[in-house]
Amino acid sequence: MTSSVRYVGISAICALFAACGQIAPKQAVCNADSCRARHEVVQSGEASWYAEKFQGHQTANGERFDPGALTAAHRTLPLGSYVRVRSLATGKSVVVRINDRGPYVKGRIIDLSYAAAKTLGLTDARSMQVQIERVQDTANAQTAPDDSGILTTGR
Repeated sequence: MTSSVRYVGISAICALFAACGQIAPKQAVCNADSCRARHEVVQSGEASWYAEKFQGHQTANGERFDPGALTAAHRTLPLGSYVRVRSLATGKSVVVRINDRGPYVKGRIIDLSYAAAKTLGLTDARSMQVQIERVQDTANAQTAPDDSGILTTGR
């Protein structure tokens, strides 16, 4: 009797640890090969950033524009999707969530929030040449430091 109770207790603890492991936040690690396998290059072109005058205005998905959030506007990517925007000049990158439509300036492919633009070093210029990659399985990813390949989670 004692051994069967002990077995049930140990089994319950193992099941609990297994369940916790499945819901615990994971840190996505991207080396050059695994990133290419998981990310799809969507577009290359010119990026710009939202002016402060848009702060608090409603975005296409209904939320208020926050220049401190890592968000962006794109004409066709699904709202709520995440993309990595990489500067072709510096190699710096940032992962942003698409929450608005735009840009409406001819020749531009994405409008970044101030925080995202600052991460890329774009705030000192009108625009910058970038590459946009669709990012999968990183719903909580925010930024990636230069060349390290490690995504930091937002939790």
